Amino acid sequence: MVFDFNYVRQTDPAVFDLAQKEARKQVEQIRLIPSENYASAAVLQALSTSFANKYSEGYANRRYYEGQEFVDQLELLAIERAKKLFGADHANVQPYSGSPANLAVYFALLKPGDRVMGLGLSGGGHLTHGARINFSSVYYESHPYSGGEDGWLDFERIREQALEVRPKLLIAGGTAYPRLWDFEAMGKIAHEVGAYFLADIAHINGLILGGVHPDPVPHAHAVSSTTHKMLRGPRGGLILCKDVPLHGVEGEDAQKRINRIPGRIDRAIIPGIQGGPHENQVAALAVALEEASRPEYTEYARQVVANAKALAEGLLERGFHLVTGGTDNHLILMDLRNKGIPGWRFAKVLYEAGIEANMNSVPNDPNPPLKPAGVRIGTPAVTTRGMKEPEMAHIARWFGDLADAMDGETVTRPDVVAKVRGEALELTGSGRFPVPGIEC
Repeated sequence: MVFDFNYVRQTDPAVFDLAQKEARKQVEQIRLIPSENYASAAVLQALSTSFANKYSEGYANRRYYEGQEFVDQLELLAIERAKKLFGADHANVQPYSGSPANLAVYFALLKPGDRVMGLGLSGGGHLTHGARINFSSVYYESHPYSGGEDGWLDFERIREQALEVRPKLLIAGGTAYPRLWDFEAMGKIAHEVGAYFLADIAHINGLILGGVHPDPVPHAHAVSSTTHKMLRGPRGGLILCKDVPLHGVEGEDAQKRINRIPGRIDRAIIPGIQGGPHENQVAALAVALEEASRPEYTEYARQVVANAKALAEGLLERGFHLVTGGTDNHLILMDLRNKGIPGWRFAKVLYEAGIEANMNSVPNDPNPPLKPAGVRIGTPAVTTRGMKEPEMAHIARWFGDLADAMDGETVTRPDVVAKVRGEALELTGSGRFPVPGIEC
């Protein structure tokens, strides 16, 4: 292990024991949850720096507390790295996570009751894109769009809906859409209806950096993201935006910072929705951005997609139904109804066999969210460990064997589950695929 956590062990053996168990599990399991990854040892160490002790409300050179000279340098370093890496005019590195980042964009650009259009939750969208139970629908008028019966998005149909709804904010991005986003088309739609365009790239930021997914930055007013998925940083959020005036603001007023999108975004974060930023999180993000700027990260992003495609092909060969028929990115959405297996139950059986996935609703899912028909899987974490196409073939075979060992909710062949568990442990324990940040 990289860290022995001696002080934790001496002070609180209970927490130390849980941390050791979690580390061991992360090594032993095959992690296919597409929103999870492994942070490097450098990122984990940055989280434990003395920046964790500092309270830093405000922004560089505009703080409410003294003693900020090194915090300011750190935050400006992270901002410049984010701007350079993504090619953005402005970056805010203070959001606590992806959902607060989206909330800040709403707060900055909209008024309560304004209309928003995002991908519906059942079609693969995120809670903050207008889901009925979320602030984005409670405080704003949500008009979600959806894909066709096969899950594919039709951008002309989205355009027609936008022309009818006339939203103030059009949102692209999701958590379970396995195909490429046409950000250029979405930007044109937003422009045509006079809406702001937000691209949520929480899941695909690394694919964009690697050049294997279209880039929204040239087309979107604001781009939001998490930092802990493909980017392999700390659990946090990020907002990128254009340095342009708000809609309808012209002349001298258009030059005032408060009337430009960067000024509104920054004010929305603090004092709008947050207090002091977590500067140890910013330190870890700065490290992750440096790591993502290296050529090997581009190769990583490309391998993530290659692995996802290989895994999808293997699953199709074993008779699994995949939403949209496959994938262009890092994730795969499986509809288990053709197998007669509930998705929520299959996710649990996978876990018993040493494979982590998550149950997930599928388009036109007749089941409630906690008992969905689908399973969502992805390849960022296994690719970080160095697995490639041959390992994806093994995983697809295991999926097929486990499905064949079930009848509805019932496991009829527990010996198969045990066999897959043993083979998975053999793979993860072989030493060929170490976990960055945990094994060295």
